[in-house]
Amino acid sequence: MKISIIHIKSGIDQKYTKLYDTFIRFLQKEFPLKHDLKIYFLGDRMGHMTTGARTPDSDLKILSKGRLNRDILRTIAHEWVHEYDTTILKKPRTGDVGGENENKANSESGRLVKLFEKTHPDFEEWLYE
Repeated sequence: MKISIIHIKSGIDQKYTKLYDTFIRFLQKEFPLKHDLKIYFLGDRMGHMTTGARTPDSDLKILSKGRLNRDILRTIAHEWVHEYDTTILKKPRTGDVGGENENKANSESGRLVKLFEKTHPDFEEWLYE
């Protein structure tokens, strides 16, 4: 599996590259995907997204500019869980407000960020920048 990171006016400082790479590897261990993935860090919303979205081609769009790293990680995890549910568990896509899939993505993304914080204390300071 190959993950491509694309920045489009993301506002993310290059010094955080290790944080994001480590978190993505962590997600891959927790919710392993089998296909290549593109993650777009965006400075502005694209289309009908709030802080994150998935495209039909399994690309993840993450709003990053002006947000805490911890919040960005939670959005990545949220969209990653949706991707796992759709491509690995073969769950149908459902609406974006409430429902089993959305509730799972919300709770799992919060759990994943907390677990990452506990298992990677060396990144604690960066999470709140």
